[in-house]
Amino acid sequence: MNIVNDPKLAASGERQLPLFDEDELDIAAYLRDEGEEHHADAPKGFAALTIGAVGVVYGDIGTSPIYALREALRPVAADGLRQVEVLGLLSLLVWTLILVVTVKYVFFLLRQDNRGEGGVLALYTLARLAIGRRSIPTLVLAIAGAALFAGDASITPAISVLSAVEGAGLVFPHLDHWVVPVTMGILFALFMIQRQGTARIAFAFGPIMVVWFGTLGIMGLWHIVQNPIVLACINPWYGVEFLLEHRTIAFIVLGALSLAVTGAEALYADLGHFGRKPIMAAWLILVFPALTLNYLGQGALVLADPSALEDPFFRLVPAAVLPFLVALTTAATVIAAQAVITGAFSLTRAAVQLGLLPRITIRHTSHDQSGQIYIGAINWMQLFLVLWLVVGFGSSGALASAYGIAVTGTMVVSTALSVIYMTRSGSLSLWVALLIAAPIAAFEYAFLASNMTKITDGGYVPLILAGLVGLCMWSWWRGTQNMVVKSHKQLVGLAGFVKAMSHSSVHVVPGTAFFLTPDPTVVPSALLHNLKHNRVLHEQNVMLTVETLRVPVATPEERASYEPLDGRFSRLTLRFGFMETPNVSRAMGNARKVGLKFDVMSSSFFLGRRRPVVSGSFGLNRLLDRIYAALTRFSADPSDFYHLPRDRVVELGERVAV
Repeated sequence: MNIVNDPKLAASGERQLPLFDEDELDIAAYLRDEGEEHHADAPKGFAALTIGAVGVVYGDIGTSPIYALREALRPVAADGLRQVEVLGLLSLLVWTLILVVTVKYVFFLLRQDNRGEGGVLALYTLARLAIGRRSIPTLVLAIAGAALFAGDASITPAISVLSAVEGAGLVFPHLDHWVVPVTMGILFALFMIQRQGTARIAFAFGPIMVVWFGTLGIMGLWHIVQNPIVLACINPWYGVEFLLEHRTIAFIVLGALSLAVTGAEALYADLGHFGRKPIMAAWLILVFPALTLNYLGQGALVLADPSALEDPFFRLVPAAVLPFLVALTTAATVIAAQAVITGAFSLTRAAVQLGLLPRITIRHTSHDQSGQIYIGAINWMQLFLVLWLVVGFGSSGALASAYGIAVTGTMVVSTALSVIYMTRSGSLSLWVALLIAAPIAAFEYAFLASNMTKITDGGYVPLILAGLVGLCMWSWWRGTQNMVVKSHKQLVGLAGFVKAMSHSSVHVVPGTAFFLTPDPTVVPSALLHNLKHNRVLHEQNVMLTVETLRVPVATPEERASYEPLDGRFSRLTLRFGFMETPNVSRAMGNARKVGLKFDVMSSSFFLGRRRPVVSGSFGLNRLLDRIYAALTRFSADPSDFYHLPRDRVVELGERVAV
């Protein structure tokens, strides 16, 4: 019996559903999955969340004073360092923090959240919905931004921990031969504790970073008092004058200055972990003042003692205090890696929900926030890449050239997406949006252009990593769209199907068949294949849909709902909280309570699965299809994911040419 061509079904007027834009489904699913309750902004626990944000969100940008000003001053100091040049560099640095981090990220982008989630993909979702239709250029921007962030997520832990262990050489001079082994051991331990959850890690890291930022501020303030002339750098004219006078050198210096804002994108990506208000409070009350004071203090020290240019950060303290500072710096740089690790988890979940990556197992680690997650596959893959970078480069100096391209590239993408969202949503006119974004974009494009000169010196690493991630994302999205177009031609409306089957002569067998489907309004493909190949229909057919609620745990009353359609067909919805494992077998007891009657021993669970088969001539499209087919093997098995009874599962698949 051919269901698609059944004249009785055609007569019902609901034989086949119209084709629709699959990207609309991806966006809707993303909004539904991200619509979980976020309690980060609630008064209860606000101080704890703020301290946690200090430990996780600001770890990367908080360690930039160790090297940022030093690297920026070195090209200028070749012919001697003048006061006006120091003030010019300090002015550029301070205004970079003000415009790029404070204005763009803290005051602006943190408000452009998608149901509490941040990051470049959340911003893409908002822009896509504002446009109202599929936009390939906007999608390419989003993939580029996400891929660049993924490339940086592997470099930051490597260079942070390497610099920490190398810095310990100031106290332990004989540590040189143990730098790589010790670094690998620390990184392995750091990635091992990720399974404990961001909340527990933040609880441990937060107080340490509070001490770190407090120490930064005190160190800088001590030298500012001794040489208050550096306060003049607040005047932006010093920065403009420096750029006009040192055009060639200034271009090189901008690449070093971008080190001061590495970690800013992680600030936005980690929005779902802590919430907007705790992140804003941490920046305005502690992080920004501490960073500014420390940079100005280093400038004051260099003006008073030019020889301190060799290492102005560690020269801020007397020799007697140096062991304490080295120990604290080691802890802070290890913690700095945490910001991009948690950001990578958030980015991966968003990519999965938007249809840019195959579905993988995501474990929630907090009963209070849905944003607290752990993804084992990403954790171990990232660890492998980080260890490979440590062994391959061997020192933070060798990795320095690779640092910055990915971060500044992601910043440029997020600015472009933000302008698209503001203008297409009607929030601002195009000219007003460009006027607001122009100063920020000028800094970011200059940073990116300067960092691009480092490609041959190691900058190729994040670009290669980003290229591989971007290729996988594009291949998965493209392959999914092709599969959807093919499958939509066979979609059948459930209401019309039920009416047609009430007069059908198809053979009916005893028992209950559960057909898993994400859309309870259409006929599952497994049911159509069962009719087509086995030519039978069960006595009771249940369309089973599993939903995730916006609360940690579903109550017994909301666990299950049952809707009979006629004597042979019905719909069953099982609901689980975002902290729960969707155990369908266990939830069947709740299904009985809402009216579903079935015998376990005569029940079967039917799953539909499509296997892509690569066809077509050799070329780029075939390469993309092969990547898509390979990625399908990494998708989570629905039988295991939903905890279905193994001896009661029937998978009906089809081979689809792509």
